[in-house]
Amino acid sequence: VQLQASGGGLVQAGGSLRLSCAASSPIFSTYSMAWFRQAPGKEREFVGSISWTGGSTSYIDTVKGRFTISRDTAKSTVYLQMNSLKPEDTAVYYCARHQTSRNYDYRTRVAGRYRDWGQGTLVTVSS
Repeated sequence: VQLQASGGGLVQAGGSLRLSCAASSPIFSTYSMAWFRQAPGKEREFVGSISWTGGSTSYIDTVKGRFTISRDTAKSTVYLQMNSLKPEDTAVYYCARHQTSRNYDYRTRVAGRYRDWGQGTLVTVSS
């Protein structure tokens, strides 16, 4: 499955962006999906994930209440709605699919359990 992330850009602190991650195959609907981010000079960090059914999500504490992940099976796309953005949210954002289909381990934050990383989309939040 190929994943194409888009929607990044420059936004002022307090603003919003919605990232999209389009999958090349409808088989994407059987995988839980995750968003990660990597800030300059830092390691890649788990942001949040959504179960393959779309019924459950998980987030790191620093984005909880501000970010929302959703998926549209018909469009083979997962979204990351980011509100109340902060300068520390500045990073390249990546989407990825869990390595195992129909797996309920959607909360895992281990990057090694995800595959098909997209090229990433840059989000820059100015203060």
